[in-house]
Amino acid sequence: MDAAGDLEEILNLIKAHNKWRIRECINLIASENVTSPLVNAVYLSDAMHRYAEGLPYKRFYQGARYIDEIEDKVSKLFAKLFNSKHSDIRPISGTIANATVFTALAREGGPAAVVPLPGGGHVSHSKYGVLGRLGLDPVEMPVVYDEVNIDADKAAELIRRSKPRLVVLGASVIIFPHPVKEIAEAAKEVGAGVVFDAAHVLGLIAGGAYPNPLAEGADVISTSTHKTFPGPQGGAVLTNDDEIYRKVSKIVFPVFVSNHHLHRLAALGVTTLEMMRFGEEYAGQVVRNAKRLAEALHAKGFKVLGEDKGFTQTHQVLLDVRGDGGGAKCAKKLEEANIIVNKNILPWDDPTDIVNPSGLRIGVQEVTRMGMREDEMEEIAEFFYELIKLGKDVKEVRKEVIEFRKNFTEVRYTFDVSRNLISELTSFLLS
Repeated sequence: MDAAGDLEEILNLIKAHNKWRIRECINLIASENVTSPLVNAVYLSDAMHRYAEGLPYKRFYQGARYIDEIEDKVSKLFAKLFNSKHSDIRPISGTIANATVFTALAREGGPAAVVPLPGGGHVSHSKYGVLGRLGLDPVEMPVVYDEVNIDADKAAELIRRSKPRLVVLGASVIIFPHPVKEIAEAAKEVGAGVVFDAAHVLGLIAGGAYPNPLAEGADVISTSTHKTFPGPQGGAVLTNDDEIYRKVSKIVFPVFVSNHHLHRLAALGVTTLEMMRFGEEYAGQVVRNAKRLAEALHAKGFKVLGEDKGFTQTHQVLLDVRGDGGGAKCAKKLEEANIIVNKNILPWDDPTDIVNPSGLRIGVQEVTRMGMREDEMEEIAEFFYELIKLGKDVKEVRKEVIEFRKNFTEVRYTFDVSRNLISELTSFLLS
């Protein structure tokens, strides 16, 4: 065994990845973001080695006195940010948060009204994911194709007719706010709980750029914490309902989570404070950037969904690239030029055929956090045009992208702290 050689290979691979993704790429993956240097510093802590099963001050392990205080404080801050009475920040992913909430609201199974996968729904909301595995039978709500949104009137009729145990709103593809109020009214008539999966739009909700689902009639929010919300990877649950919170807190542990990755708690707390301070400015710029990018792409001949309503009101832009070779071909060509997007099914696609779907899904939250604004969206649209419409040499565009990216190397919308403080925070692990 050549341990030294294997070690060198691993280190070189991660260095190459870091250089490529952090310094040389335009990242437009709608489900990713970057954490700030301060968040990174508190994330890299001794807490990553420790266990703390249960709730603060009621642990099954000793040695959690500071973890208890951190978790208690961060839970309260997180709830405050979203005007929620309760939060549970122990789920280690958005899917675990979904599984917890689905179990709390519909333990015995039954029908669940969901957004179909081609309409933007997440796989965990489908028969293929955790919802199906929990014995719930998904009933798909109708979708307005070009808007990739729920048809509120038809969905309300479906809910009244099918009488689901719960209704799941929120989506992986979401360019316009879901009609939470209208759906919630129908759900209440049949006694269905309303879940809003806010994984993609949580940062926009925090900054007031997207309606808060709890204020519009949702019973509970399930979410991840690392998309438009620029925190560490993880999940959370928010609710104003005491009984739902009681159920959730007993299901997260011991059903779906044992130890809840303690090093992310302080990191989530710092991100929460960043969003309290900078969230409105950040979220507003995200939406403005998405809108400008959509307009610029449309002006260059791309088929951008949502044209009749201004293309987008979130961080996402959706392209129908069937006329340009399909989503897989376009995404691969863009990646070769260091522009990272993902191919995506659109409402008219077969959800089981994902080899070369119709669409591209674009998200601007990370480039916004790196300081890009409307003018840069015009430049990014030009890169798309050169590659996909004009067929310009990929190597030439890649050089342009790398040069462009050199101007955006610092995370914005965060606290200005010294390198000495960051070094001090990490000194125990790095010494």
